Amino acid sequence: MRLSKLFGRTLRETPAETEMPSHQLLLRAGMIRQLAAGIYSYLPLGWRVLRKIEQIMREEMDAIEGQELLMPVVHPAELWQATGRWYGPSPGPSLARFRDRVGRDMVLALTHEETVADLVRQEIVSYRQLPVMIYHIQTKFRDEVRSRGGLVRVREFTMKDAYSCHTNYESLDEYYPRMYQAYVNIFKRCGLEVSAVEADTGIMGGATSHEFMVINENGEDTLIICPECGYAANAERATFVKPPRPEEPEKEIEKIPTPGTTTIEDVATLVGVPTSQTLKAVFYSTDQGEVIFVLIRGDLEVNETKLSNQLEGAELHPSTEEELKAAGIVAGYASPVGVSRVRVVADDSIKMGSNFVAGANEEGFHPAKVNYPRDFKVDILANIALAREGDACPHCGGTLTDTRGIEVGHLFKLGTKYSEALQATFLDKAGQAKPVVMGSYGIGTGRLLATIIEQHHDDKGIIWPPSVAPGQIHLLSLSTDRPEVVETAERIYSQLVEWGYEVLYDDRDESAGVKFNDADLLGVPLRLTISPRTLKNNSVEVKLRWEKDRSHVTLDILQPELEKLVATSI
Repeated sequence: MRLSKLFGRTLRETPAETEMPSHQLLLRAGMIRQLAAGIYSYLPLGWRVLRKIEQIMREEMDAIEGQELLMPVVHPAELWQATGRWYGPSPGPSLARFRDRVGRDMVLALTHEETVADLVRQEIVSYRQLPVMIYHIQTKFRDEVRSRGGLVRVREFTMKDAYSCHTNYESLDEYYPRMYQAYVNIFKRCGLEVSAVEADTGIMGGATSHEFMVINENGEDTLIICPECGYAANAERATFVKPPRPEEPEKEIEKIPTPGTTTIEDVATLVGVPTSQTLKAVFYSTDQGEVIFVLIRGDLEVNETKLSNQLEGAELHPSTEEELKAAGIVAGYASPVGVSRVRVVADDSIKMGSNFVAGANEEGFHPAKVNYPRDFKVDILANIALAREGDACPHCGGTLTDTRGIEVGHLFKLGTKYSEALQATFLDKAGQAKPVVMGSYGIGTGRLLATIIEQHHDDKGIIWPPSVAPGQIHLLSLSTDRPEVVETAERIYSQLVEWGYEVLYDDRDESAGVKFNDADLLGVPLRLTISPRTLKNNSVEVKLRWEKDRSHVTLDILQPELEKLVATSI
């Protein structure tokens, strides 16, 4: 490919309002261009990289007996209505709904579980056809509230999503490690270092889930890690050992004046107890306007994802003052004692201690010696506490740490949620109809591309791993006003193509500085330079993108030396 003919151009300046290195470099290198918020075009070089990533995915999926197909982006609403995701709070507004010209409700796919279950219903009849795994690489659309980071969080994106179908959970459990290893292979072949962590199943449902995360300070996910035993989980799912409270006999409630104290810390200080002997009230409202009274021990924090899961995936927001007033709640002094107009969800930490200080639902007062279940009841009691750095590991008791990460892959054991909803069954050996047990496995191709750059760049530009680079060799000709340079560069370009290399040939009439800067920005692994100086020695200058040193190779041994260099760089 001649850069003089390349569709797309490099940019000298970093575009405004770009924060992540991958976003900046993809724009500067002319690999993507934004069409609208969270919607991008891939220009030729970016598309080359994406196709190589997709090919790696195909090879690894095929290696574990996957069968590639292609499913539509547009779905009839009936499928999503059958599984409840059309009506439910999750995925909620992220699901793009529309009506076709005859008024039928339709959906732009953000995932394909419903479509797979519908296909299984039609194609799978007998247990003899199972297990089977199908996959495709297809466009998705998620109407994100806030897209960010270039390709890291977008609205329109391409995903490799795979779905395995089984006769029982034992078969799914047996297959799951094969998919896990295939994902490890994909990321390794793409030159990406990842960490696998336990994850929340989110809108997908199911019992078991793992995320493959790239550690990155700009990531939106918080990861909880135990350096001692290796436990790792997304903070949305992470568990920890909650500090116990000393056992003491329950005492009678007493009302204590606490004027001007509306925070847990202030109340604990005034009453003279640790925060772990207080009950914290936190309020969330659903999109339908219901106020949820959340209760947790004062030294802990609420995990909003765990809370949402207990409420069947409800979309939640902090309750407004108006919503609290309408529910009869006194902000800052709310009490679980005697509450009746709201639903109460409590963390199980309220059972770990006694004689708590809580709100009185009366301004200026807090009752002490409050005990569960003697003095109040809850509608849901569960683990909804947020794991934090410094907490105790649930496996070894070590001290947990936290870090930030970007999710690049997700594995789910879905079970029968979707097959039961859409009546995707098979006949077992006894001739009985049973629901197909499913697994779901996804990788966002654009996000993977972006995270590769996050791990492989310097202050000059991208440093592509050879397996996904837009070319193997970047050929530069300097002093294009010199016929002998142009002639030699053209001859070498033809030879490189004939030898089977992917070449970016910078034949432009630009200065040496511009060409070198663009070569570093584009990040192709191997750079060859032809100049009047190299011609004097009948050689080319050779440099690997990630090394500082340059060397010279004479033209008569260029082919075998290139074979060594390319083999070394892979």
